[in-house]
Amino acid sequence: MAAERDEDRPGPRGATIVDVLTPVAVDTAWSYRVPPGLALEPGDFVDAPLGTRATTGVVWATRQIEGAGPNNLKLVTAKRDLPPLRAELRRFVDWVAAWTLAPRGLVLRMATRAPEGAGPEPVRVGVRLAGPPPERLTPARTRVLAAAEGGLAHPKSALAALAGCGVGVVDGLVDEGALETVALPPDPVAAPLDPDHAGPALQPAQAEAAARLVAAVAERGFSVTLLEGVTGSGKTEVYFEAVAQALRQGRQALVMLPEIALTAQFLDRFAARFGARPAEWHSGVSPRKRARIWQGVADGSVRVVAGARSALFLPFRELGLIVVDEEHEGAYKQEDGVAYHARDMAVVRARLENATCALASATPSIETRVNALAGRYRHVRLPERFGGRTLPDLSAIDLKREAAPRGRWLAPRLVEAVGATIAAGEQALLFLNRRGYAPLTLCKACGHRFQCPNCTAWLVEHRFRRALVCHHCGHVERRPDSCPVCDAADALAACGPGVERLAEEVATLFPEARSIVLSSDFPGGAERFRRELEEIARGAFDIVVGTQLVAKGHNFPKLTLTGVIDADVGLANGDPRAAERTFQLLQQVTGRAGRGERPGRGLIQTWQPDHPVIRALLSGDAERFYVEETAARERAGLPPFGRLAALIVSGGDRAGAETHARALARAAHRLPASPRWRVAQAGAMPTADDVVVLGPAEAPIAVVRGRHRFRLLARAPKSADLQGFLRALLAEAPKPTGGVRVDVDVEPTSFL
Repeated sequence: MAAERDEDRPGPRGATIVDVLTPVAVDTAWSYRVPPGLALEPGDFVDAPLGTRATTGVVWATRQIEGAGPNNLKLVTAKRDLPPLRAELRRFVDWVAAWTLAPRGLVLRMATRAPEGAGPEPVRVGVRLAGPPPERLTPARTRVLAAAEGGLAHPKSALAALAGCGVGVVDGLVDEGALETVALPPDPVAAPLDPDHAGPALQPAQAEAAARLVAAVAERGFSVTLLEGVTGSGKTEVYFEAVAQALRQGRQALVMLPEIALTAQFLDRFAARFGARPAEWHSGVSPRKRARIWQGVADGSVRVVAGARSALFLPFRELGLIVVDEEHEGAYKQEDGVAYHARDMAVVRARLENATCALASATPSIETRVNALAGRYRHVRLPERFGGRTLPDLSAIDLKREAAPRGRWLAPRLVEAVGATIAAGEQALLFLNRRGYAPLTLCKACGHRFQCPNCTAWLVEHRFRRALVCHHCGHVERRPDSCPVCDAADALAACGPGVERLAEEVATLFPEARSIVLSSDFPGGAERFRRELEEIARGAFDIVVGTQLVAKGHNFPKLTLTGVIDADVGLANGDPRAAERTFQLLQQVTGRAGRGERPGRGLIQTWQPDHPVIRALLSGDAERFYVEETAARERAGLPPFGRLAALIVSGGDRAGAETHARALARAAHRLPASPRWRVAQAGAMPTADDVVVLGPAEAPIAVVRGRHRFRLLARAPKSADLQGFLRALLAEAPKPTGGVRVDVDVEPTSFL
């Protein structure tokens, strides 16, 4: 397609035409002429005009035009000095865009944003010996000159530290000509890794599992392996051996982690095994360092990357292994922009790269387990904890019979257990998956409830910050002393508990105990969280109060008791995965106990002790839960036995959003039958082979960030071309107007 007309430039004979994909919200690759003398290949980065501005894009295809070329094409401006995108990554971009229905340009942006976001590398200045010693030699100067012997260049601060003096002494020697300043090369973005730095100390079950993963990598072909092991079974050490095999082959490895906070202990364990840390890739890495990592991954000098889901789009030169740790985690699903699930896309990337993919979890997703049971994935199990340690002993506290005192949230039996645990010099974890102090604040005089002005959601009180906060749009306002509606003083009541309120109760019940609250919305970010995790592991705190962050793979050797405050909180919603998610979360949380030398136990407060999820947890019969939940999914035709896609229609005007949502529904029923899908007609009984369109219905959270939201859900058999149906539907429906937007989420994980 022509970028823009340029009548004054007739195309030369034998012209080379390139199709350039730009990292913007456009699906089309624009066509340009290549100026004489410039050789371009697919994957090259180029500068080219786009409208009234210049842009950087990637050559997606090239072709030769015989005779007079088209005269309406603009010229490529220049070729960028960047490593070209390999064909495998370009095919991955195309595949993700086709699967998610996102513009290819937006997907490309995820793969190319890093090198554009950094400025020039700052020059590092060092010093080295240059001339004779100065006439005046002090003891400090003598030590500096001795430390500088050998002709090597040192950073000023490092040389001063070696000599045990201040930087001013070094500067004085530079002024007198004894030392000279030189430019130092930039620090390596990742140190060399040694696959044989420290031999693994694996138990027999681990060694067998590791041998199977190593063999898969050694095949140098595509395969997927589910590494399923109970909490504390040593899955990380097992897949480290697969990483070592990839390094021995001269290939690269990517280890994906669901949360940045998980990387602290992981990086230390990695360094102990391989002699250095891997390159980190997440939002906390500076733009300049991200650019250097991107370059190192592309040229092959960075061998292993540990990162968040966005690391999946790095331009690996020779990718041999992708590990998705805690593969069941919801954090792998991106819902803004390009809606994709990094676990599923990791399998696709591994297939395109002819690499091995390992999915590790103590509580695998049902989708992954079904693939393993069907033989599509290999299945490796670790049924016991490392070192012969036992799994925690779990029991339920029925809140109908053992309720907490009025105004409290800890049942007497849990309070007693916490007291006994800290008296024994051990640690206790109290888990509540609610941030803040209370999820709702209301006026006892008039009933006014504090609601976000931008969302249909209650404001959450954060007492530590003295603020009311919306967890959907980030709106913050000060908590008033009186009701803004009736002006009643001292009438505002906090309803329900959050972790801050739970910490307040802990401080009252155990005033001598050292306690800490772990929550993602506390100031200090990831670095503070890492320090706090290290302090907990060292035993600096007796009681840990936390949200789901504490469930993500952390190892606290002295922690022997886990108390779940409200096990039912995730069960009371319309999410078809609610039972699975609750089971996974509670299994992971209770699995933090007893990972050291002392046995652990867990107490689960619940109003529904007979719920299948709670019964499965208490019995330890995870297999039975998976069998029953999988059978229920199959009967309902839900993933992985059927397919779902959500269409979220949003707009600043409620009527406009609803009107367009209804137009989408009508368009679905107008579509003619296709060999690849068939739409169930309105009023007719759908068959098992029909695509069923449900809705529109107002979203459970009807307004977010000032935009009114309506949802439609398309349910299809597994054999249907769901993406083809969605493309036909969007083409048939009227184009959105008046600020209305339609977002498509294939295989949604959130229904809010």
